[in-house]
Amino acid sequence: MSEQDLDWVLAMEAELHPYPWTRGNFSDSLDAGYSAWIARVDDKPCAYAVMLLVLDEAHLLNISVARAAQGRGLGAALLAFLCERAKESGAVQFFLEVRPSNLVARALYERAGFQPIGRRKAYYPAPEGREDAIVMRLAL
Repeated sequence: MSEQDLDWVLAMEAELHPYPWTRGNFSDSLDAGYSAWIARVDDKPCAYAVMLLVLDEAHLLNISVARAAQGRGLGAALLAFLCERAKESGAVQFFLEVRPSNLVARALYERAGFQPIGRRKAYYPAPEGREDAIVMRLAL
């Protein structure tokens, strides 16, 4: 992912998420050197992800598949790609947070081998206030 991709990424964020990341969130991630990726099919962007790598840990910050490209296994393929990049960078464990209400994402992560290890209370903004996050971990 580069700054040139951000117009498309922000359009997808607005379409996919009720509380999307801002341009600043993505720009800051790029400026900080986070591992940020765009998946393309037939040279067209279809998914993106941002991952933080610190010492021997990886943390998934954002993974999203454009609505028009969902249901084709792209999320699973991108997540597997990120796991490989994390391993190559020396990570031995991979963490993420997910909304309890996001059943599709939870199923994706569980199929990839992520296990719930805890909860962060009132982590996400939600229409009725705040929603917890399920913390998940994968041993690499």
